[in-house]
Amino acid sequence: MIDLHYWTTPNGHKITIFLEEAGLDYKIVPVNIGKGDQFKPEFLAIAPNNRIPAIVDQAPKDGGAPVSIFESGAILLYLAEKTGQFLSADLRQRYDAIQWLFWQMGGLGPMAGQNHHFNVYAVEKIPYAMDRYIKETNRLYGVLNKRLADREFIAGDYSIADMASYPWIVPYEKQSQNIDDFPHLKRWFEAIAARPAVERAYAKAREVNPNFDQPSIRTEAERKLLFGQSAASVKN
Repeated sequence: MIDLHYWTTPNGHKITIFLEEAGLDYKIVPVNIGKGDQFKPEFLAIAPNNRIPAIVDQAPKDGGAPVSIFESGAILLYLAEKTGQFLSADLRQRYDAIQWLFWQMGGLGPMAGQNHHFNVYAVEKIPYAMDRYIKETNRLYGVLNKRLADREFIAGDYSIADMASYPWIVPYEKQSQNIDDFPHLKRWFEAIAARPAVERAYAKAREVNPNFDQPSIRTEAERKLLFGQSAASVKN
């Protein structure tokens, strides 16, 4: 059994997608980031960066004590190695998937995240910041579109690279992107959206968070929890 500490964000969806695809037994432990659950001591014990997702594998591959992992990319790598699924054993194919996983972690996710922040959440609308991140998101969409021009999935076979990137494309309209401008990306996006495991993962999100998919309206208290953190937030 895997305990998944989760909330309904793109990084959270990556892990439910893998778990559903692999058919692993798991239990969702909701971490409502709008209410500050991410600062609870029991969560910080396994996720010192106070960000979801995190997992605790109660039955690791080596048969030893439970293993806890935070950071969504690390979790995907761990689960792929645990199950032998969605990450090729072939050296070249394996690192092809890994490098695109790192691309998502270091590029698509952070840049799209800043796009969301300045265009959706920020009270003060700063044209320079909005334009900067819309354009960088657009560039990254172009990179992925070009990559998918001659292959079905990002690294050949369906892999953790696809699972990592897909949830960050789902809110393309909020990112001020027109997916029709990226035909190869759109074909890939629609193929993944139609996968039964992906449908189940997003159904889980709606069960956990009844407000999932609704307009992003934040109270001042939520805003401070999500965007007003400093070292004092994790000092305990």
